[in-house]
Amino acid sequence: MTISVGDKLPSATFLVMTNEGPATVSLDDKLAGRKVVIFAVPGAFSTTCHVAHMPSFIRTKDKFAEKGVDEILCVAVNDPFVMKMWAEATGADKAGIACLSDADGSFAKAIGQSFDADAVGFYGRSKRYAMYVEDGVVKVFHPETTRGCEISSGEALLDEI
Repeated sequence: MTISVGDKLPSATFLVMTNEGPATVSLDDKLAGRKVVIFAVPGAFSTTCHVAHMPSFIRTKDKFAEKGVDEILCVAVNDPFVMKMWAEATGADKAGIACLSDADGSFAKAIGQSFDADAVGFYGRSKRYAMYVEDGVVKVFHPETTRGCEISSGEALLDEI
């Protein structure tokens, strides 16, 4: 099933690295009674994700907050160690963007956004998308249809809410 506007996101658990080691984060807890932006990338440190997609959300973070967005979450099918290093390398951590590890790709699969790209060694990765969610319900969904991130950029999603 591919997620769409009006759907409630499924329950999910993500991994994050803390000073004490790996910890779990409940998506239900992040979404309950809140306005949240979620965007996904195929791979931390991959070119478009690193130089275009993440920076678009760092640039627009304050404008999302002005529209009442409580938090921005970035999800990728990478391990929590990689997500922590990527957050530091991009400045997402300083910007307050949470980078969550969907390590086994179960969330990407559950919302119909999983794909394989044999040529680059991506298996069970997440497609690129951005969504605006209120109390767990998808209000705006921008699945990327290009090789870039024009449809799923921070600016494109911001224009819709």
